[in-house]
Amino acid sequence: MAEPLFRTLEMVIPPLVRANGPHLTFQGLENIPERGGAVLTLNHTSYLDWYPASVAALRRRRRLRFMIKAEMTEVPVISYVIKRIKLIPVDRSAGAGAYDVAVQRLAAGELVGLHPEATISRSFELREFKTGAARMAHAAGVPIIPVIVWGIHRVWTKDHPKHLWRNHVPVLVKIGRPLAASEDIEATTAELRETMSAMLEQAQLEYPHPAGAYWVPRRLGGGAPTLAEALAMREAELAERDRKRLEQAEGGRLRRTLAGLSRR
Repeated sequence: MAEPLFRTLEMVIPPLVRANGPHLTFQGLENIPERGGAVLTLNHTSYLDWYPASVAALRRRRRLRFMIKAEMTEVPVISYVIKRIKLIPVDRSAGAGAYDVAVQRLAAGELVGLHPEATISRSFELREFKTGAARMAHAAGVPIIPVIVWGIHRVWTKDHPKHLWRNHVPVLVKIGRPLAASEDIEATTAELRETMSAMLEQAQLEYPHPAGAYWVPRRLGGGAPTLAEALAMREAELAERDRKRLEQAEGGRLRRTLAGLSRR
């Protein structure tokens, strides 16, 4: 448990958060094993889902190594932190390397956190799950711990302003019983999603939801997009991203062509 930077963050960040909000409530902390590897799977509604889950692990005297988008390593300060606290960067176009690292960490007895949905859910409902969590857990011979975080999306989520200071937002964290990953990866993934869906509905029942609020799912009378609307927004977002990449590539080719002509 050396890791000086990780220890410093553990000492500094939780008191700051307690002073400014959000306020965390945990249910099922005992389901995080005190030792040995496990995959912690979280629903994804916020840029900050990792924090309540990391505090939950800390309450069990454990450290949670999250899988994180490789693009984040392009920011020097964040890259430094990622390396020092041993997070696992994932290149979505070539994820095999990150998968192998995660399996090695799990087999060595560490906790690895990830989002089976892969990206933030604008509807705040569960999207379809990727199979990575089940595959990792089965390969490493460790359990899957389902985790639902509810309320943190009020602090910082996609398409809305962030409220990082003095927000005093209540956040409910439900930690489910361990699930065993079978050889049938699709069946394990389906069971995991069904379990987390039930946990999410229970968390929502225990949480007050003002009518029309942007952070409240449409199903509960809120202003969030429906699952179908959110999917359409995501597809439009990806199409625009592809358009910009193509535009940049074509611009690069044009500049190279002009540079070649100028040297003739």
